[in-house]
Amino acid sequence: MNLFIGNLGQAGVIVAFVAAAVAAYAYFQAARGRALGEADASWLRLGRGAFFVHGAAVLTVVGALFNIIHAHRYEYYYAWSHSSNHLPVQYMISCFWEGQEGSFLLWIFWQVVLGLGIMVFNRKWEAPVLAVFAAVQAFLVSMILGVVIGGTKVGSSPFMLLREFMSDLPVWQTQPNFVPKDGNGLNALLQNYWMVIHPPTLFLGFALTLVPFAFAIAGLWKKELTTWVKPALPWTALGGAVLGVGIMMGAYWAYETLNFGGYWNWDPVENAVYIPWLVLIAALHGMVLWQRRRTGLRTAFVLVVSTFVLVLYATFLTRSGVLGNASVHSFTDLGLSGQLLIYLGFFTLGAVGLLVARWKTIPVSQKELDGYSPELWVFVGATVLCLAAFQVVVTTSIPVYNAFLGFLHIKSNLALPADQIQHYTRIQLWFGVLIGLISGVAQVLWWQRNDRETVINALAFPTMLALLGTALVVLLTRYFGHTMTAPYVVLTLAGLFGVLANASTLFGLWRRRVQLSGGAVAHLGVALMLLGMLASAGYSSVISRNSTGKLISREMNDQENADNVLLWRNEQGTMNGYNVTYSGQYLDVPGVPEYVNTNLIYRTDDEYKAVARGDISAAGKVYFHTGDTLGIRPENTYYRVDYQDQKSRQQFTLYPRAQVNEEMGGILASPALQRFWDHDIYSHISSVPDPRKATPWGPALAHSLAVGDTLFLNDYFAVFRAIEQAHEVPGIKLEPGDIALQADMIITGEKGRQYHAHPVFLVRNREIGRVPEEIDDLGLRITLDQIDPTKGKFTFGVSTAPKDYIILKATEKPFINLLWGGTLLMGFGLLLSMRQRRSATRATTEEPAGSASAGRVAVA
Repeated sequence: MNLFIGNLGQAGVIVAFVAAAVAAYAYFQAARGRALGEADASWLRLGRGAFFVHGAAVLTVVGALFNIIHAHRYEYYYAWSHSSNHLPVQYMISCFWEGQEGSFLLWIFWQVVLGLGIMVFNRKWEAPVLAVFAAVQAFLVSMILGVVIGGTKVGSSPFMLLREFMSDLPVWQTQPNFVPKDGNGLNALLQNYWMVIHPPTLFLGFALTLVPFAFAIAGLWKKELTTWVKPALPWTALGGAVLGVGIMMGAYWAYETLNFGGYWNWDPVENAVYIPWLVLIAALHGMVLWQRRRTGLRTAFVLVVSTFVLVLYATFLTRSGVLGNASVHSFTDLGLSGQLLIYLGFFTLGAVGLLVARWKTIPVSQKELDGYSPELWVFVGATVLCLAAFQVVVTTSIPVYNAFLGFLHIKSNLALPADQIQHYTRIQLWFGVLIGLISGVAQVLWWQRNDRETVINALAFPTMLALLGTALVVLLTRYFGHTMTAPYVVLTLAGLFGVLANASTLFGLWRRRVQLSGGAVAHLGVALMLLGMLASAGYSSVISRNSTGKLISREMNDQENADNVLLWRNEQGTMNGYNVTYSGQYLDVPGVPEYVNTNLIYRTDDEYKAVARGDISAAGKVYFHTGDTLGIRPENTYYRVDYQDQKSRQQFTLYPRAQVNEEMGGILASPALQRFWDHDIYSHISSVPDPRKATPWGPALAHSLAVGDTLFLNDYFAVFRAIEQAHEVPGIKLEPGDIALQADMIITGEKGRQYHAHPVFLVRNREIGRVPEEIDDLGLRITLDQIDPTKGKFTFGVSTAPKDYIILKATEKPFINLLWGGTLLMGFGLLLSMRQRRSATRATTEEPAGSASAGRVAVA
């Protein structure tokens, strides 16, 4: 038992908390009563030093927590709860942030990095901004303190010992230093490369929302009501890009890992991340309006503050346990609800109070807006984003309303919608229509003279092309047997208009040799995302139609029976233009770049170890020879499905998997994807025989054979070719004096496919052992039971089992790459905006708003 690393980590947490509190106070004193950029030098040095100490302590805590995970120190509850001996290193990294304490620590780490970035890039604002930063850090670190003060628990420590968490177990009475040999393991669904990069990206996005908030609070505090926008804008654009891409990373993980057939399920935890991102993008537009057109400053203040408050609210939703019955993603309640409410209330009331106190002094533009003013359309676009967020937050918060009313002893009958996907989609679809249209109109107006004739001419071309394109799409969908409802027609028109309007803007800028507009690029990406969502969700088609007229499974409803195909092992089936063949079960073997057929390995008593039945090779290279012991990852079974296009004869192979997960109901299926430029083939297992259960072999039938005899087994026949000495026996180490004989048999199966069988007869110390040969493809098990050397006869026991099968569902998702490509383009556009804001801040402040040269660097 290693207590040093836990004590070191816990000491780091305490130092990080104290140092953050000291830094917050010192920076506050440094900026108090002084003009911006003229901070008190002594207090500034103390604040900076305390923040450096805080950062060093946070790194110490990060290192200590990863050490207890990587070194398998199961005396600590966090390591035992989230890790296990057989996890690869990349998934040990995922273990770090699987728990609440680790995810808080990840958030704290990113805010340390951003605080150092403020010191480097925004030194003039360092004191007031980092006063806010350090205060937020102190609150966050308190979430992982894990100390009891006056009978009140403050935070939950990641360095809690297992015996402290499970103190009622009798094992601690007899073995106070007991340490489990293995851990509970990482959720199998999280053992995915996206879970290594998605959470850090998402929490970096969360952390970035603090930067514009801190600048806004600093501006209100120091009465710098207008100058805070310029330094905050690049950080806001970066936050929009990182948080947006992080959200879509999670969507892609769901698409690739879960089997509900999509990428967004409107789960309350998904919504809790989506809401602040919408408001953050609206805030970015409000800040751009002020920076370039000197209007909308009050809107920018409200939206920036709202974004950070919504991030805190999302933290409360996902970590208080209030969504425990409404979401599969939420964390369990660790007793932090009170702290989270204090955290939310402190910054909400403080920010709102300061904003109210300064409200009348915030400059207001007197400029009149008309229908041809770009400012009006940008403001309308920001309003639409906020309304979309409002609709989602109102419904998502129903469990919060119920909890609050229950606290007041008032019974509530409010419930989340039975069909959440339909509830949100039917409303958010229309917000998508408005966003597609407004993004195109606003960009055209932003770069044109504000007169009627110029605007109409600029909008005419994308409008006509969008109408023609929509008509063509409607005709094509009808030709292929689909129908487009009115909302989908309108969304298609809006998406095409958004693409064409923003593309024409970029083309016009290129012709005028004007700098590329990050706003137009980001808006083009959003329009492509809308089209990708429409095509992939609205026009997905099931290609695994059951055309046999037979019931596949009584456990499935009528729709499921109609949308799945039953595939027997090594028997070809057909579905919608494809020949498909299920050709066996495979496992992941560390060190081998391809999945390995289970027929090539012999399982041992150790579920993570196996013996090679034959040479295991990939791409012409042999990785394991017959008899070698190898490691396997048993939690996932992959089912090989070979596809062949009936027209082009093009072939591809997919490996959908089934995961054994007792915590989540037994067996979970994950899809496999075949990507084409214009569509994906999305295949997943609907049902399989439970891979955890032993094969139900029937009684063995005896067959007496001589060498050269042929044995007929149902639809197969086997030739007994020879009896020979076995030099290696799978799973058994031969000792001197052992006699091991193996039969050499060739079995001919479907379409002439041949299998080698080598049942073994072993004699050791006058005791007889038998090692059967199992051929899963054929459902056969052959045992060499007796040898009669005088007659040259050999008795074989042959058992049969039900033939292996899978029930498969396959869906075609058209043009889903528009969604992923649009996401990347949106992120690139926002990053480009960030770069332009940093490189062009001098020009934007020196030139009058609305001038031609100033407009060249604007990002709407």
